Amino acid sequence: MDFKDQLEELEQWAIAVILHNKPGVKESFARCLMHGLSWIYKGLVRLRIKLYRERFIHDHHLGVPVISIGNLTVGGTGKTPVCELLARALQKHGRRVAILSRGYKSKRQKRVRIWTKLLAKVRGEPLPQNPPRVVSDGERVLLDSHIAGDEPFMLASNLPGVAVVVDKDRVKAGIHALKELGADILILDDGLQYLRLKHRLDMVLIDRTAPWGNGHLLPRGTLREPPRHLKRASYIFLTKCDGGNNTDIIAEIRKHNRVAEIIECRHRPTHLEDIYTREKLPLESIYGAHVGAVSGIAVPEGFENGLRKLGAKVDVIKRFADHHRFSAKDMREFIARCEKRDVSMIVTTEKDFVRFPNIPKPDVPIVFLRVEIELVTGKAIFDRMIRILCDPREVPKPVYGAELIGVGLQE
Repeated sequence: MDFKDQLEELEQWAIAVILHNKPGVKESFARCLMHGLSWIYKGLVRLRIKLYRERFIHDHHLGVPVISIGNLTVGGTGKTPVCELLARALQKHGRRVAILSRGYKSKRQKRVRIWTKLLAKVRGEPLPQNPPRVVSDGERVLLDSHIAGDEPFMLASNLPGVAVVVDKDRVKAGIHALKELGADILILDDGLQYLRLKHRLDMVLIDRTAPWGNGHLLPRGTLREPPRHLKRASYIFLTKCDGGNNTDIIAEIRKHNRVAEIIECRHRPTHLEDIYTREKLPLESIYGAHVGAVSGIAVPEGFENGLRKLGAKVDVIKRFADHHRFSAKDMREFIARCEKRDVSMIVTTEKDFVRFPNIPKPDVPIVFLRVEIELVTGKAIFDRMIRILCDPREVPKPVYGAELIGVGLQE
């Protein structure tokens, strides 16, 4: 077992300890330790926000609207399809959109050597840094999922005309999008906790099925911030609203934010797509079929239950760690399992598909399930938000003067 596999195994164990209360002496000790660390984490989160609020640490305003899409919990709320929905709506109204992403679990860039930075400092020159990675310039996709990260690559593939830029420093990425790609509005993917860049709006996503995760902050739980920090939200998207009454959840949300508009939405499957031929298949083709489900996402249960709701009989399941990069061996072993069970189709998610290895086409078809966000309530609210953002009076001239570029490139 290589180091990468060991890390994934440790991650799966931690998930079992944190979310599923795995029994055992070692596991109980780990939970106690994590609980103590959560209090330290909570203090650091509060301190960081206070330092920004009191202006001890300064954020940066790029001169154009920045819309942050984020959540209070770790993974699984549906940020990517909401980001796609927002980008399409803004583009339709004439905006030149760029999406800024951290590129989580993308291939690391080579760091600039320390001696190179020291030499530049001695000479009084700007500190050298790697440029941001342009996944799409709006005209074509320039990087693969391994270098870009699976979510940025997926957004770039599905959004022609929208630029996608990846960098840990989103200020630097934003400056590049404005200056080199001509963007006039920026979407900050997974940006609620990214405070260095001034947000025009904060869109916060809450999973209806687990609004506050397991109720604990990291690392004991899945909360990045306490629920009361929801007060920073301008708009709240309540996701996974597949029927049922949301009155109690909305009442709970209102305890933390009385003024934000609330939009209820759900993940709507649109079609299946063959990963080899890219042929689109109707959802009815899965009804009654015996299938195998393979995924490497934060909440695989949601994907598997979605297949069952479409009428599929899920006979074989394989779950990998979130953002797992599938190897040829992974796929060959799973295909062999499925062939033994005589399944008629293997189904994965679109996000996982972009991380699949290039292997010969097997006898059993492999498809991914295409999912989009559908607004259940609040469509008028969403449309009004888009109109406000696309009003010509809301399009200021981009700011990328020498001083700002220095800030973005040297910090």
